[in-house]
Amino acid sequence: MSAPAIRLQGLKKSFGASEIIRGVDLDIHRGERHAIIGPNGAGKSTLFHLISARLPVSAGTIELKGANVVGLKPFEITRKGLSRSFQITNIFHNLSVFENLRCAVLWSLGYRYSFWQRLAGLTDARQRAEAVMEDIGLGKRRDTPAGILSYAEQRALEIGITIASGADVILLDEPTAGMSNSETEEAVALIRRVTEGKTLVMVEHDMGVVFGLADRISVLVYGQVIATDTPAAIRCNAAVQEAYLGTSVSHE
Repeated sequence: MSAPAIRLQGLKKSFGASEIIRGVDLDIHRGERHAIIGPNGAGKSTLFHLISARLPVSAGTIELKGANVVGLKPFEITRKGLSRSFQITNIFHNLSVFENLRCAVLWSLGYRYSFWQRLAGLTDARQRAEAVMEDIGLGKRRDTPAGILSYAEQRALEIGITIASGADVILLDEPTAGMSNSETEEAVALIRRVTEGKTLVMVEHDMGVVFGLADRISVLVYGQVIATDTPAAIRCNAAVQEAYLGTSVSHE
C-alpha cells in the first residue's frame, strides 16, 4: 500500500516550558477529507503550523507522502505538493482576482524572480490562473481588486490561491469562519468541488461543515488526539462529548 498523504509520529511542540502539542500520532489517508476539531486552545492551528513548516517541531516526525519533511522551509513543503490557507484571509488586496491567482501559480510552474520576463507573455501561468478562477466561480470578477470583493468572495479567492499551485494535499484553516448560512453552503460546495481527488485536511468549528464534508474526524484536546474515526462514530463517542463539556458535537 502507498504511504499516507500525511503521517505524524510522536509529534511535539513546546514554547518554553509549555507543551502545546503532546505526542500526536496520526495517519491521514490519500484522497480523504479529514477534519481536525477540538476546543479553543487545543493546539489545532499549531498543528497546522507544524505540518506546513511555519513552526519547527520540538520532537517527532512529519511525513508527506512517505518522505520526512521535518526541517524543510514552507516553500519547500509547497513544492512537494502541500498547500494551505489561513484563518485570516491572506490575499493581495490591491491586485485583481486574476493577478492574485497568477502570482500563486508562477512558482509552481517553475518561474523564478526574473526582471526580463513579461508576465503577460507567460501563457501557461495565465491559462492556469484563468482555469482556477472559473473553478472558484470568480470569472466575472477577473479584473476586480481583491480588496473590494465580499468577504465570502475573498475566502473563495484564498481557496483558489491555495489550490493554484496544483498541490494534491490541501490544508484549510477554518475556511467558513465568519460566513452566513448561505455563504457557508456555497463554500462547502466549492471546497467539495475543488478538492475532488485530492487530500483535504481542515480545521473547522462549524460542526455542520465538518459532518457534511469529512470522511474521518480527529479530535484534538490539550495537544493530544483523543479519537480518530468516521463522523458517525465520533458523533457517538463519549470521550469526545466529555471533551466538549458534555455537549454532543453534532450540535456544536
